[in-house]
Amino acid sequence: MIQSRSLPRIATRSSWRWLGRVITVVALTAIAIVWIYPFLWMVSASLKDSLGIFSSGLDLIPSTLHWDNYVRAWTDANFDYYTLNTVVVAVGTVIIVVVRCALAGYVLGRYDFIGKKPILALLVGTLFVPTGYTIIPVVDLAGHFGLLNSLWGVILALSGSGHVPDLLLFVAYFNRLPKELEEAALLDGAGFLAVFARIMLPLAGPVIATVTILTFLSSWNEFFLPLVFTFSRPELRTLSVGMLAFVGEHETDWSGMAAAATISLLPMVVLFFALQRYFVEGIAGAVKS
Repeated sequence: MIQSRSLPRIATRSSWRWLGRVITVVALTAIAIVWIYPFLWMVSASLKDSLGIFSSGLDLIPSTLHWDNYVRAWTDANFDYYTLNTVVVAVGTVIIVVVRCALAGYVLGRYDFIGKKPILALLVGTLFVPTGYTIIPVVDLAGHFGLLNSLWGVILALSGSGHVPDLLLFVAYFNRLPKELEEAALLDGAGFLAVFARIMLPLAGPVIATVTILTFLSSWNEFFLPLVFTFSRPELRTLSVGMLAFVGEHETDWSGMAAAATISLLPMVVLFFALQRYFVEGIAGAVKS
């Protein structure tokens, strides 16, 4: 009798669990559709004419495919040059930021020295300083060194900021590694740079991938600094600044802008999916520590 009465209870619990999973899947699917819909709308708008963008409302299927929008964005709006400039700026910024944050994070995460806590507190405090507040001294300093109106100036300006979140990821990751790794290397006669480059840095692959994605994303989408540094040389513009080419005095080329925005986002989507596993591992490892 006890077993026969328990069977309906088990069946009821299984039904409730199954219903809960169905509700969860439906809710997450709805959230995913809402989240991805603006991107799908932008891709759809890039294949419509300017009038069709607004007359079709929320419809994602174009009546006629206007591939000439991409041709106009790539050639007429000089997005071929802007893409090359953006790649140079993003790659240069990533290299400098990864090397600098890895070295600083290694020291702050592995060594105890006088003033370590005040330094960390000061770095965290800079998170609350808006970027626009520092643009005047940055431009003035770049002007004294002759770095205005050059891609090198943009790279150094973007990589010269604090990048505190990236630094803290390295600090947290290096802090959780066992000290025996360094002790064994020091016994073998390895110096500071040898321990860092040959042992510690290869182990920080997930964090490097995470910082690479975050830095590449921020530098790829940066607008204010590239606008200021390339104001008198339009040929050095990046993709985000190049969007201004579609804004006229009396009208805006919305279809061309949508095509240009799609071109700008595709490299980031490819990079994220290529490094997605390392990105999750890097965030999880830093949070765990």
